[in-house]
Amino acid sequence: MTLGHRGTAVVAAVLAAFVACPPGFADTARVAAPENVGMSRSRLDRITRVFQSEVDRNQLPGAVIGVVRKDQPVYFESLGYRDPVTRDAMPANAIFAIASMTKPMVSTAVMMLHDEGKLLLSDPVGKFIPALADMKVGVVKGDTVETVAASRQPTVQDLLRHTSGFTYGSLGDTPVHRFWPPTSGRSGLTLTSRGFVAALSRAPLLYQPGTVWDYGLSVDALGLIVEAVSGTPLATFLQDRLWTPLGMVDTAFNVPEGKKNRHAQAFANDPLTGRPQFVLQADHQPLKFDCGGGCVMSTVPDYLRFARMLANGGTLDGKRIIASRTLKMMTTDQLGADVRARTTNPILPKGYSFGLGFAVRTQPGIAEFAGNEGDYYWSGGYGTYFWVDPREQLAAVLMTAAPGGIRGRTAPLLRNLVLQAIED
Repeated sequence: MTLGHRGTAVVAAVLAAFVACPPGFADTARVAAPENVGMSRSRLDRITRVFQSEVDRNQLPGAVIGVVRKDQPVYFESLGYRDPVTRDAMPANAIFAIASMTKPMVSTAVMMLHDEGKLLLSDPVGKFIPALADMKVGVVKGDTVETVAASRQPTVQDLLRHTSGFTYGSLGDTPVHRFWPPTSGRSGLTLTSRGFVAALSRAPLLYQPGTVWDYGLSVDALGLIVEAVSGTPLATFLQDRLWTPLGMVDTAFNVPEGKKNRHAQAFANDPLTGRPQFVLQADHQPLKFDCGGGCVMSTVPDYLRFARMLANGGTLDGKRIIASRTLKMMTTDQLGADVRARTTNPILPKGYSFGLGFAVRTQPGIAEFAGNEGDYYWSGGYGTYFWVDPREQLAAVLMTAAPGGIRGRTAPLLRNLVLQAIED
């Protein structure tokens, strides 16, 4: 195990966390010799040095990072502080608000129902959420919004690939954006599921369905579709069908009382701008509904198990979660050149398109960070990130409580540092 330079205190903290030995910790306890899977230990250690320097410069309160290659954990490190005020050391199983890294798990849940024949990608959203059966498209006229008929209604596929016309109210200042709830997290804190659906039913679509990729509340609607099809709350479905089978013991829509001492906290103010920062559930305010777009809490050991399942083609420890062909479809370009040409949202970086729940790299170049064609990823607005590279048989997870602009630096840093450590 790579433990950095903090010595015996970290060793003791990690060993204490391993006492119960849940599956995620069993993985990290068996960190393989990187050379056995074509990676350099000394070059992986650069990850520790670089991220420790970010902590030392007060750019990050702390971080937990895990890397797996060829289904073997090769790097696991916890750095800095769980709480920058109390300066409690970052535990290996620190719990983070993962925000939009909720979306890939909910998208996987939808496609599990697809595998069971319980829905089709072509099904209109209104089939499962009747209040959204006749959505209109907004047309801005000065400071007002008029509506026109949609050329077709948004589908399950549109929600999965963010071509539904749904948006986030916080991502624009047009009169149409003002109709939409600002974010998934704010929706979960302030609206019941019924209130959320009512808000969406009053909101005009930003675009005609299927024409433009635009990030928004699509996956929150997918969470409600999971509930409608399965007949169970989203949290129950994810627990029973995804988290428990994968051994994800600390992943939930809340932080239980007995685990609050592991909840990672952010700086009060963004170190780059000095502005106050918000992290979901930092004050343990309860959610009003299970928002599928951004309300889950998790750990690096847990999320690495989800990422390993993806990297293994849908299985982990002999348990198949999703069909391999379904996963291949999810991680393939679902937009096409015409949709990408109309997409200007910078959240989708150059060199990437979008599948069904993941950004998917379409070519080796163009993107401003290292990677391979066919790799896929997503991130969370509070500082979390993961990606899977099928060509390199690689998965990596980074979690920090850093919702500010620094996360635009940490994600490519991790990618570059992991890929430069490959030697085969």
